[in-house]
This record gives sequence, C-alpha cells and structure tokens, in this order.
Amino acid sequence: MKRLKELSFRTKAITPSGIRRLFDLAQKMSGVINFGIGEPDLETPLCVREAGKRAIDLGYTHYTPNAGYPELREAIAKKLKVENGIDVTAENIIVTTGASTGLLLSALTLIEPGDEVLIPDPGFVIYEAIVNMAGGKSVRVPLIEEEDFRMTPEKVNELVTKNTKCIFLNSPHNPTGAVLEFSDIKGIAEVAMDNGIYVISDEVYEKLVYDGAKHYSIASIPGMEDLAITVNSFSKTFAMCGWRIGYVAASRRLINEMIKLQQYTVVNAPSISQMAVLEGLKNPKVKTFIDEMVREYDKRRRFMVERINKITGFKAKLPKGAFYIFANVKELGLKSTDLAELILEKAAVATVPGSAFGPNGEGYLRFCYATSLANIELGLERIKKVIEDIR
Repeated sequence: MKRLKELSFRTKAITPSGIRRLFDLAQKMSGVINFGIGEPDLETPLCVREAGKRAIDLGYTHYTPNAGYPELREAIAKKLKVENGIDVTAENIIVTTGASTGLLLSALTLIEPGDEVLIPDPGFVIYEAIVNMAGGKSVRVPLIEEEDFRMTPEKVNELVTKNTKCIFLNSPHNPTGAVLEFSDIKGIAEVAMDNGIYVISDEVYEKLVYDGAKHYSIASIPGMEDLAITVNSFSKTFAMCGWRIGYVAASRRLINEMIKLQQYTVVNAPSISQMAVLEGLKNPKVKTFIDEMVREYDKRRRFMVERINKITGFKAKLPKGAFYIFANVKELGLKSTDLAELILEKAAVATVPGSAFGPNGEGYLRFCYATSLANIELGLERIKKVIEDIR
C-alpha cells in the first residue's frame, strides 16, 4: 500500500483542549471534586424543560430553516434591542448549535489565510483554535492582573497592522472573570471603526456580573452595525449546556454568508432546543431563575476567594463576572500544568492550568465555582492540605 497522504493543515494547526485534558484525567478517578469544566450545576428552568417535552409531542422533530425558526429569531432580536441596545431584526440572526458553532461560523466567514486576528491572552481556548482552522494568524493581546485582566483600547491599537482582520472580544471574560468598562468597549469600537476591523464579541456570560458591574455590547455603539458580530448562547444563563443552542447577531451581509456555511455543516440547530429556548425568552419565570442563580453564584464567588486566599502561595481577587476564579500561584514556583496535575493526583480536585489559556496564563489556576458550597469547601480543604504537605 502506498504511503498515506498528509492530513489537512487544520488538524495539524490545533491541539487538544487543555481544559478537556484535565477533565478526561479526572474521569478516570473516583471521588473527584471538579472545579474544571465551566458548566452550571443548576437544572434548566422547569418551564424550559417542559417546553422541550411539548415540542417533541407536538412534532417539532424535523428540519428547521437553516437560520432557525422565524419566531425564535424574532424573540432574540427583541431581546437584543431591549437588553443590549442592539437594533436588529430577525434577518440579522442565525440560531446555532451553541456559541462555539457561532464563533466558528463567524471566523470562517471573515478570516482568510494570512489574516491577523487579535485574541485575548489569557483567553478562551477556542479562539486560537478556530483562527488556525481558518488559516489566520493569532496575535495575542496580553491581559495582566494589575489591570484586572481587561483588554484595553490602547493595547489593541498597539497591535493593529494593515493585516488585522478582526478582534475577538470576551466580556465577562473566561478564564479571569474580568468585565470590560464602557470606556474599554467604546475605545475598542473606535479602533475597529478607524481601521475597518471586525469585532467578534463573545457574550455568553453577559448575565453573570456582580458588585454593580454592567455588561456592554460593542454592537450597541453607533457606527459598529457592519463591523460587530455578537455571539451568545443559552448554555450558561438558562443552565442548558447539553441542549446546544446559541445564536449570532450581525449585519444581513454577514448572516447570509453564515447561513450558507450552516447549510453544508450542521444544517440547523436542534429543533427541540429552539422551541425550549423560545419559551425561556418569553416566560418571566426564567428571569427570576437567572436572578436567583446570580445571587447563588455571588455567594460561592465570595466564599471561594476567601478560602483560596487561606492557602499558602495562592492569591485571588474577586472577579466581577462569569463563574471563574483565576488564582495567582506564582509564589509556589511550579508550572501551572504540573501544579494542576499534582492537585488532581494528591487531592482528587480538578482545576485548569492557566497556561491552557495562553502564555500569559502561566502562573495561574482557573477554578470554576458553578458547584455547591459544600464541594467548594471540601475541595479547597483538600488542596490546602496537599500544599502544606509538599511545602
């Protein structure tokens, strides 16, 4: 048999997720407390679950329009107008299989081989991967703890070149919990408009903000109508990660291209999930659910930061958004991957090494507090004991 031909550059350009690697190791162990995967531990609101069951009984089990059911797109457009200040119609919306697909469709629509794309560092692992899949070149925007891990307009402007095609923006931010101020959003919008650069804004944690912080959508800035792409999902806010349902809002020009890509890939987002989310957008009980969820996460956030700071060599600040703590562990003198593996092996607690989110994440561990207070207390006690033993 002749030698097999090489696989595509896309598979060679990406590596397995650093988040999933520790998760997979943890799956082989028993009694592990998981601070790794960013998934709500709460159940999807009852009214949303019931709507999903009704959808099955009513026969919503067939293909939908590629862009999603019109009534859902209209409901999303209304939500964006009222809550985000983004003036769009159903024609500006495509419903996707989660935000991950929305980010991928956005990247494949915009990025050509050789294009430079600004991504946050540290930043969510998917950004670099999909830039590489599209043949682009990632340019890292360093985020530092002393500036609350904010992506500032000044930093963005310094890295813009004639080859810059787009910017990945994420607020509230994964993995640090940072929330951009309005001046940051407005300044980045001005840089984008001055240079004709697209902005892909990942806003999946928009509802999870604390201490009076506020979420701002860059698409609400006048002049960004043709440049801003808003990507969101219901995984975090409706606690329905497994339902795989999200959306993208952008100009009709861009959405029409994304619809073509979706036609030849996933075809459409799950029909049952679409009907469930439609109920969630209309039912006031879901707003109550979200408010209660945020209050619960706030308690866990404060508790986890307090307990982390009692572990020798660990330092953590209160993040303003999402459900992550990005703890500084530089004092211990270990690589974040080695430390995460040590904690998993000795304490049976799963965390994520900061280096999984980029070079600027080295020296940190990400903790997710979307788990019970009892788990948080027990897990951090285990880590505290292991650290005391090795020191």
